[in-house]
Amino acid sequence: MSLESRTVAARPGAAERLSRMIRLPTVSAELDTRGAKPFEDFVALLAELYPLVHQRLQQRDRITEFGLLFHWSGVAHPTEPVVLMAHYDVVPVDESDAWTHPPFEGRIEDGWVYGRGALDDKGPLVVLLEAVENLLAAGFTPARDVYLALGGNEETYGRAALEIATSLRERGIMPWLVLDEGGAVVDAPLPFALGDAAMVGVGEKGVATLRLSARGDGGHASAPPAITAVGRIARAIDRLDASTFPARTPAGITRMLSLFADKARGRDQTVLRTLATFPALTARVFAGMGGEPAALVRTTVAATMQEGGTAANVLPSQASATLNLRIALGESVASTVRRVKRRIHDPLVEVTVLEASEPSPESPTDNEQFALIVEAVKASYPDAATVPYVMMAATDSRHFHRFSPAVYRFAPLRMTGAQRASIHGVDERVEIASLERGELFHRALLQRLQ
Repeated sequence: MSLESRTVAARPGAAERLSRMIRLPTVSAELDTRGAKPFEDFVALLAELYPLVHQRLQQRDRITEFGLLFHWSGVAHPTEPVVLMAHYDVVPVDESDAWTHPPFEGRIEDGWVYGRGALDDKGPLVVLLEAVENLLAAGFTPARDVYLALGGNEETYGRAALEIATSLRERGIMPWLVLDEGGAVVDAPLPFALGDAAMVGVGEKGVATLRLSARGDGGHASAPPAITAVGRIARAIDRLDASTFPARTPAGITRMLSLFADKARGRDQTVLRTLATFPALTARVFAGMGGEPAALVRTTVAATMQEGGTAANVLPSQASATLNLRIALGESVASTVRRVKRRIHDPLVEVTVLEASEPSPESPTDNEQFALIVEAVKASYPDAATVPYVMMAATDSRHFHRFSPAVYRFAPLRMTGAQRASIHGVDERVEIASLERGELFHRALLQRLQ
């Protein structure tokens, strides 16, 4: 039986290895309080759990304090390698949330692994390293050079992945394929699209954090002016409603709908084909649906923090709010800020860009790279259609799309709606059977390289 045809990992214990990773609280947002020890312990744990990766991959670089880069020499194409990415930092846990099992216990129970990072992104990291370790044990050499790029501060928009990408570019290396976390294998991804789909991100929205600030006359709250600093900020936020940004349908979404239509029947097929044929209609329909469908076709804006005032009976002399924007493909940070200012229409509200990154271009779906992903999905999830989409969150791969023509975002794990809701939430968990299929995905992808 060939390596490729097996449906389980050659080495038992992927769940146990993931459990041990989860027990290390690599919370990048809490570095100031926890310190870097969990991160250093994690790096040491990787060397223990994956000895062949550390012994046989020719080059192992530490890029910044939190970036790990492994180089696996292939048969050919040294300057056009495959870059496979994952990150090992996780988001904090709200102590007031009630988890079924402690978030950093790594509990294995009833065929599942529970804990912070099980899905985002230690689970995807495990299946990647499992595949490479198993192939090394079998004496396999890939057709192309392969880089494993592991970041430790993705959740805080850290520089590890940026420096890894910069390092490769400075060496004259143009990745043939970059694959990072992103979509997953899901059931019924849209209300009118049934069946399993491997959702592969062909682009990702940009991110911007803006601060709105205003000043006003302080004083006693018993005689307030017509509008206070807090009121001015509240009015500005109210003006930034769902219609602030126009809705447009990216090419990847049109392709997604067309592929769903191929699998659908009856009325659902008619609806999907109509939407795939008329992008302007799709934009209006998705925008009207709200939630995730609306976020696929327009820039979103959400007020996430607000502050102002020192006492219940004192008018604040200043107030501010923080906005999180996810910028649609085809737009830019500059055009987004201009639209926010026009919509607020108040010169006394100052708009400051705290941090921002541009949206990515769309990677094609008619090339060898996407076809390779499709084949690897067929080997690991035979019943799932491989479908492109636009990712709404930011990943470390965004640092590669400026110089690599084929950047995709897909974590080869099956995720239910409840599991997707647990990412950055409560009771994050992954099914052990999904870890086995994820390992098979990466193994098939590496074996099919040309």
